[in-house]
Amino acid sequence: MKHHSRREELAGQRAEKQRLAPFMRALKAIHSAATPEVMNVEDLEKQRKNQELLGRLVAPMSGMSWETFSLDGMDCAWIRPQRGYDHRKAILYCHGGGYTSGTLGYSRILGSKLAMVTGLQVMSFEYRLAPESPYPAAVEDALRAWDHLMHLGLGARDVVVAGDSAGGNLALVLTHKLKEAGRLLPRNLLLFSPWTDMTASGRSYQEREAIDPVLTLNYIYATRDAYARGQDLSDPCLSPLFADLTGFPPTLIQAGTNELLLSDSVRLRNRMLKASVPCKLEVWDKMWHVFQTFPMKKANEAMEHVASFLMGTM
Repeated sequence: MKHHSRREELAGQRAEKQRLAPFMRALKAIHSAATPEVMNVEDLEKQRKNQELLGRLVAPMSGMSWETFSLDGMDCAWIRPQRGYDHRKAILYCHGGGYTSGTLGYSRILGSKLAMVTGLQVMSFEYRLAPESPYPAAVEDALRAWDHLMHLGLGARDVVVAGDSAGGNLALVLTHKLKEAGRLLPRNLLLFSPWTDMTASGRSYQEREAIDPVLTLNYIYATRDAYARGQDLSDPCLSPLFADLTGFPPTLIQAGTNELLLSDSVRLRNRMLKASVPCKLEVWDKMWHVFQTFPMKKANEAMEHVASFLMGTM
């Protein structure tokens, strides 16, 4: 009986792998760059269009409303549960894409999942991208999005900031900039496979490259160089791992064992705990970079953990 159930489990895993294969190929194509020296405009345009399409095809929008608006020329959107939501609270979501791609449409995937499991309204925004608009354009846009929420009457303690990959970097840098300005900080941070160290000094950059099905070192170097443009890569506004994290809000970090950026999550957790910041790191076995975007059971479980974390802190 036990042997039979093991066979069924393996068959289920094979079926899921087969089902996810087209999505994995699409993500791999989006996270591609030939060499660090080349950031081809046509390739970038293709990546951005693919992300937009992926978001529209994969995002679980059933039971969600999608309302776009312009914030002084920056495209933004609200994702709201149609069953009702707390108007006094919100999640500000920063999408990933290596600071060189990522669209409002792509943000629908995690944005809708966040709204679904938390019951909160989620605001996403299409910040300016490199190489056309390198650092600090994205940070300035994130501050504009934050200020918009404050102008709507939400307090800092009513807002959770979330981000995946480069969006995780942006969420941390936004918090760092608010702290530098002496302003109130978000209630919580939710970070999915955050890119925290542009110096690429963590061990996983070498140890995990062969098993990461999504990211490559070339992609990391190419997007980093396009965004940072010769800046000091250890600057906390590029590598928030090296920021003074004292006073940062309670943080949940999720990463996978099979990802290039795993060290960025582990080291961030360690530095947060050293700074007495309540921080929980979940490393999901055999999972990859921002696996939460995939339509599969483990992704759903991870998002349920997000809801549980927020319930315990809000």
